[in-house]
Amino acid sequence: MAPALTIPRSAVLAAWLGLGGDPTRAARCVQGDDEPHTVQAEGRSRPLAEYVEPFLRQDGRASSIDTACQLPVPGDPAALGPAVAAQAITAGEAVLLRGPDGCRALIPQIRQFGSQLEPGHVVTWVATPVLDWRRAVAAATGGPREAEQALQQGLAEATAALVRLDVARWSPLSDQVEAVRDAALPVELLPPTMPGARLRMLATAARVRAIVGLAATDTASSPSVFVADQRAAALRETDRAARRALAASTTFVAATATM
Repeated sequence: MAPALTIPRSAVLAAWLGLGGDPTRAARCVQGDDEPHTVQAEGRSRPLAEYVEPFLRQDGRASSIDTACQLPVPGDPAALGPAVAAQAITAGEAVLLRGPDGCRALIPQIRQFGSQLEPGHVVTWVATPVLDWRRAVAAATGGPREAEQALQQGLAEATAALVRLDVARWSPLSDQVEAVRDAALPVELLPPTMPGARLRMLATAARVRAIVGLAATDTASSPSVFVADQRAAALRETDRAARRALAASTTFVAATATM
């Protein structure tokens, strides 16, 4: 059986905050196999389910809020401001949200324990007040349609570059790449109301990121430094497009919010 694709914790959390749902189920889906997540906010620590409940239930009814997933890397802080960019780059992910009392960023601090065969993770989300992030996200990521077009263009350009370099002839990773291509998106972690178009884009972006990750580990097969540099550049641009598509697929902002 092919392995499941990996969805960043921040993408799962952003999807639940943006679409709404049961807080306990949302927290369980975000946590996955981790130890129960906590949120450090306003000087105290709370379980994740307790923290998100006011956003997912207002006046006794199901609710949702403006939220965005961000997947920054060094040199590309996405739409994150200076107050949280460094921490988010270290984590590789963040959630931006806008609740009734303002905007904040949630950044996971992850501590691993156990062995490589049986790893465990303790995750604490640190909440930090930030300025209104919606315009910056719209400018950096665009909507799902624009992000998907950028992803497809990035894939085409990277594929053409890698074909010119004849990477397939040198890479020993074909079996692993095939496994990733066959991997399924773990839709059970996402809200049942997730639109099909977003699910498809999320699956494509997650699959591309996994393949880029595999290719990045194959540094010994390039016949020259020039080829290695050219391949790294092609993969870097592909990963950038995939990160933005993955973020856009789990970003939910009211249409009037960024006007």
